[in-house]
Amino acid sequence: MKRFGGFPRVCVCFLAAVLIGCLSFNAEAGQKKKKTKDAAPSAQPAPPPLASESDQIDHDIGEMLAGFQIGDIELMHKYYSDNATFVSGDYEPPIVGWQNYVAIYQRERAAFGGMQLIRKNTDVFIHGDVAWAAYQWEFDSMLNDKPYSIRGQTTLVFNKVGDNWLIVHNHTSEIVPPAAAAQQQAGQSPAPSRAPVPVKP
Repeated sequence: MKRFGGFPRVCVCFLAAVLIGCLSFNAEAGQKKKKTKDAAPSAQPAPPPLASESDQIDHDIGEMLAGFQIGDIELMHKYYSDNATFVSGDYEPPIVGWQNYVAIYQRERAAFGGMQLIRKNTDVFIHGDVAWAAYQWEFDSMLNDKPYSIRGQTTLVFNKVGDNWLIVHNHTSEIVPPAAAAQQQAGQSPAPSRAPVPVKP
């Protein structure tokens, strides 16, 4: 058996393999440690990207409508200016001021149970510190223990105050079915199954 520096060649080869293995293991461990160190900051969730102004307004409309459905006045008020105006659901002058609107909303909401309002086709337009949003909606509820459904559209006007967009004007209107519209044009009263519509935000 050949010897290398006093050790059998087989032992030297074995020791060389062990040393190479150890060095490789240490190098890999060092790289893994480095990767773990480097990966640690990215392991924490990155803060969400800043939403665009349009996204913020769209989100605020959703929150406001959630408050409308569950009757949370404070949640609704968070998105309305104190001097907001509301187009009346009847042929009357506009409702001026948040407090005047709330009184009508609470009175009319008491007649309805289990409100659901679905919003769709929302378009938001921004011009400086003024914006407006238009959307369609479907309203379903129970009125005097009977199903009640209507559809319509809303236009909201916003003013930017600080970092917040506040609603300063609300124009909501119901889409009158063709049969009811024909009755109104003929001077007849619409079908008695229709009930007063709550002032919708």
